[in-house]
Amino acid sequence: MPLPLSRKILLLLRLKKLVMLQKMNSCLLAGILFCGLTSYGQSTEPVTDKPPNFPSRLFGKIQSKMAGLDRQLTGQTEKYLAKMVKREARLKKKVYKLDSVAAKRLFDPSTRQSYAALAEKMRTDSSKGATAISGEYQPYTDTLQGSLSFLQKNPQLLNGQGMPSQLQSSISQLRQLQAKMQDADQVKEFVRQRKEQISQYLSQYTHLPASLNKEYQGLNQDLYYYSQQVRQYKEMLNHPDQLEQKALSLLNQLPAFRQFMKNNSQLAGLFNLPGNYGSPATLLGLQTRDQVTQLIQNQVSAGGAGGMAALQGNLQSAQEQLDQYKDKLSKLGGGSGDIDMPDFKPNDQKTRSFWKRLEYGTNLQTTRTNYYFPTTTDFGLSVGYKLNSSNTIGLGASYKVGWGNGINHIALSSQGAGLRSFLDIKIKGSFSATGGLEYNHTTPFASLQQVRRLNFWTQSGLIGVSKTVSVKSKVFRKTKLQLLWDFLSYQQLPKTQPILFRIGYNF
Repeated sequence: MPLPLSRKILLLLRLKKLVMLQKMNSCLLAGILFCGLTSYGQSTEPVTDKPPNFPSRLFGKIQSKMAGLDRQLTGQTEKYLAKMVKREARLKKKVYKLDSVAAKRLFDPSTRQSYAALAEKMRTDSSKGATAISGEYQPYTDTLQGSLSFLQKNPQLLNGQGMPSQLQSSISQLRQLQAKMQDADQVKEFVRQRKEQISQYLSQYTHLPASLNKEYQGLNQDLYYYSQQVRQYKEMLNHPDQLEQKALSLLNQLPAFRQFMKNNSQLAGLFNLPGNYGSPATLLGLQTRDQVTQLIQNQVSAGGAGGMAALQGNLQSAQEQLDQYKDKLSKLGGGSGDIDMPDFKPNDQKTRSFWKRLEYGTNLQTTRTNYYFPTTTDFGLSVGYKLNSSNTIGLGASYKVGWGNGINHIALSSQGAGLRSFLDIKIKGSFSATGGLEYNHTTPFASLQQVRRLNFWTQSGLIGVSKTVSVKSKVFRKTKLQLLWDFLSYQQLPKTQPILFRIGYNF
């Protein structure tokens, strides 16, 4: 008889716990053996005789990165809080029509003062006491903070003038950014509480006015997108560049630094490593592989000879269900413990800045020879703005080069120019519907003065299909193949080519 999903998941978690214990035993044993060969077991290792040659731009680079993230986070938070004040004011007006007493109680002046206090704290907080970013563990931030603290206690490693002062500025900037991250978490928590309070009040009504419900849903969306933006800033903080990686690799060569991180990192404090870590005494009391195997067998012995096979089948089914849930969670920005699950379809471009939503491209289009025109090639440049993951709108321009009338009559010439607009709507997979309006100057010109004459410009209305192919290139990221129909070509005199084929590249 198949087990219910809840029972399958419970069994899976129990088995994973036993396997994890086994892996921990192996990891601890490997760690002890490794530590026996390295300096982790040595507490009095000298720092170094030769200071490492740190890049001179290191601390300036770190300080600039921290200051940039600080400005972005502070500006985004202030904008978000101002938006919340306006949204609550609109909610108050709409709730007032239902219940004036409840509206005054739910949206009292102290709430507005709390928003102002949070914004002021975000602007002015330069706390030097923050040592850890709340929430999930951030490995690179932990390493960076430990590295700067180690260098602060060992200034003899800095062999350049002015580096100690730059080091202190980097530490101050990092701590200030950590304080701002904590302030952002407080903002999210306060808005969540406000959302819960408003939700509890609105839940007593069976049918809410559409305008009130829309305003409340807007509050949910704002909170979700702000949470995603804060998460992006944390991810940006935890991605070192090549300069930082080089400096950390130099430090990691010092046994004293490794010992310092073992004793002072956030991870060491999280697990509260004992003082005799790295010695055989730490193995006492740990389960062996045989003991873990025996525990697993005892769990399935009630099923008889086929108990293990039945358990494996149930666990596989439960694993598939969990994988589906994990995939859905990851698409919503999962992985963070403080994520607020949205009740709407998120726009993955909403939290990106204007410049990061731009997509640049180039394309080629060749027109065959006819009685009126020589063979030409249009070289186009475009910039698109991603409305969401499926739709892109943009503008572009093109330059038409003439090649002559045949292999025996090759001659380069300026045959025209064009202005373009386009809209791409994703259909399915790599296929998109494409449309746009273009103005083309189809007469050869020798100077820009001739281009300004509007009577030489013709219109093109294009609709068609595009297929996007991903490419592995350092310059181009995608190749776009377009088949377009110019439904305005039949109105042109002389008649232009109605079917166009373009090859484009995005970078």
